[in-house]
Amino acid sequence: MHGSLTGLLALLLISGGAVAQTAPADAQVTQSLLVEVRQLRNDLHSAAATIQRVQIVMYRLQSEASVLDRATQRLDQARATCSQAEMQRKMFKSRIEEAEAAQGSQNPAEQKAAEQMLANLKSGLEMSADEEQQCQAERADAENQLRSEQAKMNDLEDQLDKLDKLLAGYASK
Repeated sequence: MHGSLTGLLALLLISGGAVAQTAPADAQVTQSLLVEVRQLRNDLHSAAATIQRVQIVMYRLQSEASVLDRATQRLDQARATCSQAEMQRKMFKSRIEEAEAAQGSQNPAEQKAAEQMLANLKSGLEMSADEEQQCQAERADAENQLRSEQAKMNDLEDQLDKLDKLLAGYASK
């Protein structure tokens, strides 16, 4: 009986030592897994924040594209208005030259009517010249606004490119 008790005690000591040796290994594995889970959670938070930034930049990009379209339309309208004002001014000049050329060969009554028409044409020419100046100022303002909006659009596209590279870096990890 004494031999079996000694054998049982020896068996308990050996198995207790084996349990004690596996516990630290299990604790190390558990600790390693916890560290990895925490790192994955941090990576997910970072990726989610980056995705939100991408969404914000995309929204801003859409808004800026709309503003850029309106600025382009404004510039196109200003150019068309200026072109029309320039044609009108040229037409007045041409009609004035014709009226001045015909002025000397008329009788006194026709002369008076021609002078009145010439005065009206010159008044129209002045108004047309004023419209053209206003139009040119509007066109210059529209061109400046368009350049400004294009610069904003370029900045947003640059931000989007940077975020794309950042997300590509997450994908390669």
